[in-house]
Amino acid sequence: MSAKPDQIIISQLDIFTSVGVMPEERRDPQRLGITLVMEPLKGLSNLNDRIVSTVDYYDVTTQIKSLASKGSRCLIETLADDLMKMLFARYPIGAAELEIRKFILPDTEYVAVKIRRETPQPFALVPEINSAAAR
Repeated sequence: MSAKPDQIIISQLDIFTSVGVMPEERRDPQRLGITLVMEPLKGLSNLNDRIVSTVDYYDVTTQIKSLASKGSRCLIETLADDLMKMLFARYPIGAAELEIRKFILPDTEYVAVKIRRETPQPFALVPEINSAAAR
């Protein structure tokens, strides 16, 4: 049985962005809710009580708000993908799960997309068996 990875969780961050299929929906920024679960590459032990040794969740929220406020998108799926690309480019995370909630449809609490991404693992070089060079 393997241990679960350490996580940093940001729950229901309110952001404001222009998103929607219809132009009138994108006219004014609307509130979305973001929940993000990050798995730091080095885990959460041996941090020596130093912010530089971990993922700065305040900075993460600032960067999410900044990216979301730039431009407009038709789909929250596109926003989710854009945010994930930024997170993996800026922070030492091995995996992340992101949920974006949109409060738009009548008779629903919200609609949402949820995506998970992982850092590709480098593959180990395996020596060739019966290699002609080894003979």
